Amino acid sequence: MLEKQLLHIAQEFGSPVYVYDSEKIISQYNRLTQAFSKVKNLRINYAVKALSNISILKLLKGLGSGLDTVSIQEVKLGLMAGVAPENIIYTPNGVSLEEIETAAKLGVQINIDNLSILEQFGTKYPNVPVCIRINPHVMAGGNTNISVGHIDSKFGISIHQIPHILRIVENTEMTINGIHMHTGSDILDIDVFLYASEILFDTAKHFSNLEFLDFGSGFKVPYKEGDIETNIEEFGKKLTKRFNQFCKEYGKELTLAFEPGKFLVSEAGYFLTKVNVVKQTTSTVFAQVDSGFNHLIRPMLYGAQHNIINVSNPKGRERFYSVVGYICETDTFANNRRINEISEDDILAFKNAGAYCYSMASNYNSRYRPAEVLWHNSEAKLIRKRETMDDLVKNQVAVEL
Repeated sequence: MLEKQLLHIAQEFGSPVYVYDSEKIISQYNRLTQAFSKVKNLRINYAVKALSNISILKLLKGLGSGLDTVSIQEVKLGLMAGVAPENIIYTPNGVSLEEIETAAKLGVQINIDNLSILEQFGTKYPNVPVCIRINPHVMAGGNTNISVGHIDSKFGISIHQIPHILRIVENTEMTINGIHMHTGSDILDIDVFLYASEILFDTAKHFSNLEFLDFGSGFKVPYKEGDIETNIEEFGKKLTKRFNQFCKEYGKELTLAFEPGKFLVSEAGYFLTKVNVVKQTTSTVFAQVDSGFNHLIRPMLYGAQHNIINVSNPKGRERFYSVVGYICETDTFANNRRINEISEDDILAFKNAGAYCYSMASNYNSRYRPAEVLWHNSEAKLIRKRETMDDLVKNQVAVEL
């Protein structure tokens, strides 16, 4: 999107505000499907946790996407968006059997990642096909918090426990219709991904009724100009060749599934904030904005870098600023960053704000969560209202003391 469009949106809807460019989401979806165009049966299940606004889910449904969900609430959001139950996979971690039963009754694909629930569910519902999430014991991801396939991870059933899985399947006579893995996020080295894929193929050989193999996601997207990213096109060629070969060995055309979140929506998102104060100290110039890690926690939580542009002065001379928020703790978005000269009341746009940004927002310091806007067909559409004081207190119960 152009700086001029972002500035107009901030003026119309106020700040802070999240903006999503539908054209970028569509182009990323098409790029992924094109990379795997030689796979006969391809399934893209958008990871709802990245950005769960119903309008975004509807947009992706219109492109042909299914959904990857991790909670019963995300399942229900998907159904509300009109996604068919059979196009939703539910992959929880550490939830109760009751929640999994609820999802099963809604007709979605169940994906189980521990032996205890697998045995309990298989005993009660042997006729409900389930997918199994394995842990391939491959360390992958850009941060320890988002590397989920290593040996110490809480996610998935260890590949060393396959004999236990087979015993449960035999005893319960349940059907395993899919095998799933997810090694982590921000994966750059496709060879690591391909290595983990071989483990998935080896695991799949133990099951005779499979319908699909789910390779997760975690593709690295660029966060700044010249940044490195996963080469989806090269990865598509290499995995397609190996997957088609495996289908011949297996004797059946399986579906190849992915569950991208960040890859589809990260670059589509912009977070717009207004500069309240430009504060010069003895060593630093702070640009203090009308937001904080209550709205965008990734820099403080993951050390994530979001490129910041001054849409009010995009051609101004560059100076160095530390961009900080208004939360009553260390609340830094960027340290000593080169940005076009900033004045008070300027609008700053944080790029790559589509994934895991609004979805991780909170009401810390009793601040309102911001509005969300979708830029679609050259028109700005409000898809979530800014919260109000009524929203903050609506579930509170004032007792007599």
